[in-house]
Amino acid sequence: MSQIDELIEKHCPDGVEWKTLGEVGMFVHGNGFQKKDFTESGVGCIHYGQLYTHYGIYAKQTKTFISTAIANKAKKAQTGDLIITDTSEDDEDLCKAVVWLGDEEIAISNHTFIYKHSLNPKYVSYFFQTDEFQQQKRPYITGVKVRSISAKNISKIKIPIPPLSVQQEIVSILDRFTTLEAELEMELEAELEARRKQYEYYRKVLLSFNDELIEKHCPDGVEYGTIESICKKVCSGGTPESTNQSYYGGQIPWLRTQDIDYKPILSTSMTITEKGLKNSAAKWIPENCVIVAMYGATAAKAATNSIELTTNQACCNLEIDHEKANYKFVYYWISNEYSKLKNLGQGSQSNLNARIIRKYKIPIPPLDEQARIVAILDRFDALVNDISTGLSAEIVARRKQYKYYCDRLLTFREVT
Repeated sequence: MSQIDELIEKHCPDGVEWKTLGEVGMFVHGNGFQKKDFTESGVGCIHYGQLYTHYGIYAKQTKTFISTAIANKAKKAQTGDLIITDTSEDDEDLCKAVVWLGDEEIAISNHTFIYKHSLNPKYVSYFFQTDEFQQQKRPYITGVKVRSISAKNISKIKIPIPPLSVQQEIVSILDRFTTLEAELEMELEAELEARRKQYEYYRKVLLSFNDELIEKHCPDGVEYGTIESICKKVCSGGTPESTNQSYYGGQIPWLRTQDIDYKPILSTSMTITEKGLKNSAAKWIPENCVIVAMYGATAAKAATNSIELTTNQACCNLEIDHEKANYKFVYYWISNEYSKLKNLGQGSQSNLNARIIRKYKIPIPPLDEQARIVAILDRFDALVNDISTGLSAEIVARRKQYKYYCDRLLTFREVT
């Protein structure tokens, strides 16, 4: 028998009573404010969208505030209340819950429930994460694009009610797992950040072409040219008319700037049809080009493509002349110049254009020297990616372990 089984057997050998959430508490709809109402200080508030992105099992401080005047019109959560989303784009995130443990009452936005109850607050919050809760929830979900659940139906979901002392013991165990998971994630992130900084340092040194490096590897000096001078072709792409559904969902990979993030492009998040290609400025580019984002949040970021693909007009596609430059050398150079290149952009998002990229200067050492630099940076890049992949796998494994214990600790026989 496992320690978990022993714990349950010790304290609840005959099982526990199960009650509906409506029997042990009540649901109140949140209301009252929008993101535009946020202020630098004032009354603490939680907007429903933040439950998906910012909060975990519990919270003692809010990320945002609203004015007293607006807060007076909003529903309030008090210490121990659960704050729960009542809408979501997918079933799993519906009813994402956080328990408020701060000293002051806070305002809660619409698209939420405030659950007021008499149980251990964290115990209830942990229960909302279990497979048992998910299974009971599914029959009550309505909607197509936006999934939702009513207060009447969520009140029908049953929760095991062990003694308060057992609820607290379960919470203590799960709190320790949560803390260990957070500490491990921080350690792995710190290791990854250290490797990234080491990689960036060596990239900067290798691409600085200072006197010592030039003397050793390029005794005849290093020629400089423009990006355009080492390309066979520089082009952008296009976007098929977004309202024409026959242009999308085909077999042609179509790259957008949000897919560009210093990684080889192996696939794209969207595809277009032959009809969409013919009726837009999108065009095929061969593999092993260097692609630079010109607009939006990723402006000046770069990537290489390992597959033939098409792009939208916000991508500047550099087809490198392999007799003049190693495409990966060009990619590493542009990546290293990110800040300088971005500063040449215009507008609030520092948007670039093809002319700026074409005319940007680049060193052109001999091809064998380019290959030497690429080989070194490839090894660093692989190391960083290996750590990143390992980090993700380790976090997934820990979360599965945590989920297992959460489910087991909150599984009780129902008293008959």
